[in-house]
Amino acid sequence: MFLYFLAFTISLVIVLITIPPIRKLAFKIDFVDKPSKRKIHKIPVPQLASISIFLGFFITFWIFNDQIRDHSIPIFMGSLLIIGIGLVDDWFKTKGKEFPAWPKAAVQLLAAVLIYYSGIVFTGFTNPMSGEYIILPTFLQFALTVLWIFGVTTVINFMDGLDGLTGGITTISAITLFIVALFKGQQESAILSIILLGTTLGYLKYNKPPAKIYMGDAGATFLGYMLAIISLNGAFKQATLFSILIPILVLSVPIFDNLYVIIKRFLQGKPIYIADRSQIHYRLISKGLNPKQSTAFIFLLSTCFSLLAIIVLLIDSF
Repeated sequence: MFLYFLAFTISLVIVLITIPPIRKLAFKIDFVDKPSKRKIHKIPVPQLASISIFLGFFITFWIFNDQIRDHSIPIFMGSLLIIGIGLVDDWFKTKGKEFPAWPKAAVQLLAAVLIYYSGIVFTGFTNPMSGEYIILPTFLQFALTVLWIFGVTTVINFMDGLDGLTGGITTISAITLFIVALFKGQQESAILSIILLGTTLGYLKYNKPPAKIYMGDAGATFLGYMLAIISLNGAFKQATLFSILIPILVLSVPIFDNLYVIIKRFLQGKPIYIADRSQIHYRLISKGLNPKQSTAFIFLLSTCFSLLAIIVLLIDSF
C-alpha cells in the first residue's frame, strides 16, 4: 500500500505546485475562458490546467513505469494526441471560434486505436454458468475497444460544465476503479487509478467553486481517456457476463446523460458536438437548483452507482 500512497502523493503534489505558474502563463498569453450566454462564470478564467494534469500524471507514471510495463509507450503517445488536439480546440474557443469537430474526432479515434494495438483490449467474457471464457471475433474486439475508449473520452468531456464537476466525477470513478483493481489483484490498473486520483484531487484544489482555473477540453478528454483505459485494463479484464456491468455503473452518470443528450440533438437535427445547455447539470439548474446543489446531486448519484458497482463485484466473486 505504501507504493500506492507514494504514487498518489507525488501526482497530487506535482499538480498543486505547477498550477499557480501555469495559471499566470495563461493570463499572460490570453489563454482564458471568457464568459458567454451558455456559460455560468462571469469573469475570464485561465484554461491551461490540462498541462498540470498531464505533467502530474505522466511524471508519476514514468516514476512507477515498472508497474505499468508493456503499455507505457502507447498510453503516453495516445495521451499526447488527446492533449495536443484538445489544446488546439481550447485555443480556438478562447478566441471565440469553433474548431472543426472531425479532426478532433479523428485524433481521438487514432488514440483509441493505439491502445487497442498495445494489447489493452476487450477480448470477451467468462460465461458465469459454465466458467468458459468466450473470445469475441477480432473485428468485434476492435470495434468494442475503440468505441469504449472514444465514447468515455467524449462523455467525460461533455460533462465539463460546472466548477469541480468533471474533476469530482473522475475522482469518484478513480476511487472505485482502484478498489476494483485491488480486489482483482490488478496492480497495473490500481497504480493508474491512484495516479489519476492524485492528479484530479490536485486540480480540484483550484477548480472548486469559484474556480481559479479550468482544464478545458484538453484536460477533460484526457481524464476520460485515462478512465476508459483503466476500466478496460482492469474491470473489463476477464470479466463475467455479470461483472461487465461494473465499469458501466462506475461511469453511468456521464454515459447515460450524454446518450440522452446525443439522441435529443440528433432528433432535433442539431450537430452532436456543438455545445448547448442540455446536459444534466444545466437541466438541474433550469429546475431551480444552484450550481453547487446541482454538482452535489450529481456527485451523490455517481457515488450511489459506484457503490452499486462494488456490490456487483462482491456478488460476482461468490
